[in-house]
Amino acid sequence: MTKKIRKITVLGDGGWGTTLSILLFEKGMDVTLWSPFEDYAGYLRDHRLNPRYLKGVLLPKGLKITSSFAGLDNMDLIVAAVPSNYLRGVLEKSRAFVSPRLPVVSVVKGIEEKTLLRMTQVIRRVWKSERLAVLSGPTIAAEVVRHVPTAAVVSSDDRALMEKVQDVFMSGSFRVYTNADVVGVELGGSLKNIIAIACGISDGLGFGTNAKAAIVSRGLAEMSRLGAAMGARRDTFAGISGLGDLVTTCFNPLSRNHSVGERIGKGERVAKILSSMKMVAEGVLTSRSALGLSKKYKVSMPITHAICEVLFHKASPKAAVRNLMERKKRAEDQDFHF
Repeated sequence: MTKKIRKITVLGDGGWGTTLSILLFEKGMDVTLWSPFEDYAGYLRDHRLNPRYLKGVLLPKGLKITSSFAGLDNMDLIVAAVPSNYLRGVLEKSRAFVSPRLPVVSVVKGIEEKTLLRMTQVIRRVWKSERLAVLSGPTIAAEVVRHVPTAAVVSSDDRALMEKVQDVFMSGSFRVYTNADVVGVELGGSLKNIIAIACGISDGLGFGTNAKAAIVSRGLAEMSRLGAAMGARRDTFAGISGLGDLVTTCFNPLSRNHSVGERIGKGERVAKILSSMKMVAEGVLTSRSALGLSKKYKVSMPITHAICEVLFHKASPKAAVRNLMERKKRAEDQDFHF
């Protein structure tokens, strides 16, 4: 891949998509931010603010904003930053505007519920993309946009593309590593949201650091077990897109998934919590997808199972905790199966 990347479209005007648009624009790229709604795209253009998803941050004047797919095929790179449950729909609407050779970077963290596909797999299915990468890691948008030192990882089967994307995103405050384990990097960024909901529930119930440490460590075990069964490398889950992202999401009060869990732990109904949120808490739908993968690959994921019981089957958080604590005893290093 020899063509220099300069013209970039970011699909998705959420907090992360907006942040990456600003990051890339500040690096001198010709950046277009795509919004799904013309009225909100107009608001972003006129006011240079995104109060719905990234409050208090000024959008640079030179950053282009559109709700049209026209011109996508003239880009050097597409960054997909649409929530996982909307990604396929956006891809289907725009596929006439892109070619399979157009490089695409997914920054979406989730697993499609009906198909159990990872996001790069969805992009490949719909757009027939031949050049795909994923960028993931502990990247709270509100911190990245303020140039707080952050590390992320880019992964691809195409080494030339992977290294090119590393160069595109790397800045003085945003350090990007490479890792060729696409499955592990993508799963780490998705599964950690489920564990963050569990940590939020723990905090909402008033438990302490002992409980949260148990959830994080055993949650990481679940993530790596499933990843290994799906062909990922276990050591990927000890890295930036695994443990790094897990810690950030489980302990940062800005985490949407942790916030959902905390409100559940304090007694709020799941439906009410979700209806009150403007942004998507990916862990809610991902938990059901992950449970489907655990059954498909015959991997034990007790925390994920407990979260699904609370979210979708009206189990009480305290009962879920009790069931987890009273499970049959076993060795820590034992891999279990159904």
